[in-house]
Amino acid sequence: MTDQATITRLTGETVELLQALIRNQCVNDGTPESGEEDRSARLLRDELEGTGVDMQMYEPTPGRTSLIARYPGTDPSAPALCLMGHTDVVPVSPDGWERDPFAGELVGDPNAGSSEVWGRGSVDMLNLTSSMAVAFRHIVQTGQRYPGDIIYFAVADEEAGGTHGAEVLVRDEWDALRCDYVLTEFGGMAYNNSAGHTLLVTTAEKGLGWRRLKVKGKPGHGSAPLNADNALIKASEIVRRLSEYRPAAKLDELWAAKIAALGLPEDRHARLLDPGAVMEAIAELPRGIQANVHSCSHTTFSPNVMHGGVKTNVIPDIVELEVDIRTVPGETPQDVDQHLRTALGDLYEHVEMEIIHECPATASPSGGPLWSALSDAMHVAYPEAAIIPSLVTGGTDSRFFRDQGAVAYGAGLLSDSIDVGEFFRRFHGHNERIDVDSLRLTTQLWLDVVNRLWV
Repeated sequence: MTDQATITRLTGETVELLQALIRNQCVNDGTPESGEEDRSARLLRDELEGTGVDMQMYEPTPGRTSLIARYPGTDPSAPALCLMGHTDVVPVSPDGWERDPFAGELVGDPNAGSSEVWGRGSVDMLNLTSSMAVAFRHIVQTGQRYPGDIIYFAVADEEAGGTHGAEVLVRDEWDALRCDYVLTEFGGMAYNNSAGHTLLVTTAEKGLGWRRLKVKGKPGHGSAPLNADNALIKASEIVRRLSEYRPAAKLDELWAAKIAALGLPEDRHARLLDPGAVMEAIAELPRGIQANVHSCSHTTFSPNVMHGGVKTNVIPDIVELEVDIRTVPGETPQDVDQHLRTALGDLYEHVEMEIIHECPATASPSGGPLWSALSDAMHVAYPEAAIIPSLVTGGTDSRFFRDQGAVAYGAGLLSDSIDVGEFFRRFHGHNERIDVDSLRLTTQLWLDVVNRLWV
């Protein structure tokens, strides 16, 4: 086990690296020319320079650079572990922030665990990317060897589906990435209940069924709108119908485990396991966790982008909607189309559908060497905690590795000072920030996992 003086030093390094990654502003808006992750790939390469570890930079699209560093093990037949963190972040609306979202400020006493690093990506997921880099560098610098290879993978374009990052690199550069186990975002949220702490490890994630809906009408003069075939009005009705659509709940073993972690009274617990009562029961939960809990049990439809119209006095004949659809395990593209047909009703025939991203939900089994090592490492900080598998509502790059047969978990470790509902609101939200105590716990977690995985 790493001594506390070393952990304190490494935590400071994680804080500084996290601040630098935030300041690089690798904002990914979904266009090929955005992201500019080359800035952070070069920063991380420089951080690992001098360790002697083998490093490769990959740039499948100009400016969209990823870094792969491999520390070889002593036994070529032993399983390899990949620590994967993405370097891109989502766009931000600065007016909603109390502080500069790209200043990477450390707010509070820097010697206190309760101080926080503010900035876009501090939660999703630069805190993990930085702590993994610091832990990986420390492992290499100590010279300690392990049976299996350890890979550090700083990847571009996770926030827009991995087209310029993990998808193409897993497909075309698998020899460089080859591994059996993957740790990435996100887990380690500490739920407090009467039985103590419950920590969630992400073993599964929902599928992507993103769609672009092209709504057609007829152009005309805006001064005479009566009986006009206005594509924008039809698109507005489509948005309304999607927002009100309520598909059936999927209440499986992961759902039951998540509800058990909440430590609710018996009657409310039972209603959350009842398909006929689950929506009303979700509405009675604390508001901060309602959206997450709902998304863990339902296929969801979120219309997030609309383009249309050419001039104020021209009735639009084409409007495009982009809809973020996340599917529960077991659903297919055909199920997505049926959901849309049901939700839109008679307007379905007025819409042309285009697939933006499509992939099913994926999962890794809980159990085995990585699960045991991760659970034991989490118990260093929370000795009495129950460690349970969970479903994450967002997509991660884990799915590409699972398709190659690797076991992939979303991990990390948060201090119990963070309210779970508040933490979920920080994902892609205003005033995103992470406390230094969580950075300390997570940095130590990676070291503790490595020290337990091959024993």
